[in-house]
Amino acid sequence: MAMDYVEHNATVIDRWVDEGWEWGRPISHDEYERARSGEWSILLTPTHAVPRDWFPEDLTGVRVLGLASGGGQQMPLLSAAGARCTVLDYSQRQLDSERLVAEREGYPIELVRADMTKPLPFADGSFDLIVHPVSNCYVREVLPIWRECFRVLAPGGRLLSGLDNGINYVVDDAEERIVDGLPFDPVANPRQRERFDIDEDGMQFSHSFNEQIRGQLQAGFTLLDCYDDTNGVGRLHELGIPSYWATCAQKPR
Repeated sequence: MAMDYVEHNATVIDRWVDEGWEWGRPISHDEYERARSGEWSILLTPTHAVPRDWFPEDLTGVRVLGLASGGGQQMPLLSAAGARCTVLDYSQRQLDSERLVAEREGYPIELVRADMTKPLPFADGSFDLIVHPVSNCYVREVLPIWRECFRVLAPGGRLLSGLDNGINYVVDDAEERIVDGLPFDPVANPRQRERFDIDEDGMQFSHSFNEQIRGQLQAGFTLLDCYDDTNGVGRLHELGIPSYWATCAQKPR
């Protein structure tokens, strides 16, 4: 399983999209039209919109990479605002959602099916902005991803990331009891693998502050801003306990 979990997760996510997964439902025509008029916001985490000052004031011609950002949600809005968007995702259904919106609204977009745990298939300095919603919980190592993001960004480019802080992996399904420790790594720990139905939930992994935040700094980024967010539903949300972070980091000019 350690060698093929990425392929397995792509298959699981394809099924989620077919079943109506909220992060695989494309935006509507009306949402796209509002974005063309300047009324738009995107999510990196479940509930909090990304601050507009994390983006360039004018997105016209800005080269954006949606990293594991398929689903027809973020990239159509940024395209409507004038950005030149590329989406890299390993789920074919997520890419299909992107294609559906692009064909419906008539804008160009580059779609790339690739594994983000491998070197990204782009030249150095190819992008001005990377949008990376919560998704690296489906991979074991994140530092190589931060290093690749740094490489493919132009100087002064920004990385906007949604990050899981791990708390969802330590509580039971009712979010009432602590039932496990961290890190959560079902590849290395068979007991943890038994907690999840990997055919239903995929292979998921917790990542520490050191990996998620310090890792961006180690890759060369400067952290500009951040916020936290909850699951949006459930007991942890009701108690105001954050389960996600979002970060705005920049490659030095």
